[in-house]
Amino acid sequence: MGDSYGLLTLFADGGLMMYPLVLCSLIGLGVIIAKFWTLMVAHRKTVAVIEQVEEAAMSGRLDEAAEVAATTPGPAAAILLAGLRRIRNLTLNKGELEQVISTTGAIELSFLERGLVILATIANVAPLMGFLGTVAGMIVAFESIASAGDVNPALVAGGIKVALLTTAAGLTIAIPVNIGYNYFVARIDTLIVDMEQSTQKILNIAWDLEKEGKLQVLS
Repeated sequence: MGDSYGLLTLFADGGLMMYPLVLCSLIGLGVIIAKFWTLMVAHRKTVAVIEQVEEAAMSGRLDEAAEVAATTPGPAAAILLAGLRRIRNLTLNKGELEQVISTTGAIELSFLERGLVILATIANVAPLMGFLGTVAGMIVAFESIASAGDVNPALVAGGIKVALLTTAAGLTIAIPVNIGYNYFVARIDTLIVDMEQSTQKILNIAWDLEKEGKLQVLS
């Protein structure tokens, strides 16, 4: 109860700028939770789906391979599925296959990067909002000094304390958001490697099926 009261008091002392800062913190927290879950699911079954699709496709069970890719979430599975849908026709154009895979990869990468702009914006804007609140608080403090006609140490100290609350709040929000942003960028780099592996795998499947006479590839 005491901690809650203390937080509410700090929030009230921070002034109007605390409201957009709290909004930034809620948005950032929501994006971080959603992004963490999305990227975890996207990477979880990558190795397994690549192995299962390759085994089924090379055994001639293209429908089964496509079904495995379709029921597995993640960008690697989406690329495999896009390629298998072309391979199942048993006749395909080499340039068309590569174009489909490239387009699917670009779409999946765009999905993976969704939300990063929001985190980057919050990480940059939150400290600036905090500094703005501090400047506004200092203006109010000096205006109080001017109105009183005397420099009261208690008045100055209280005004500075209130002014610095927004700076502390802005930095408290920006630091974890920035850490989350960098973590997600690293995770997306890992998923890009997964996508490249699935791209190479589906191309290898197509060329191996062509060598075995099960697939006709047109130049």
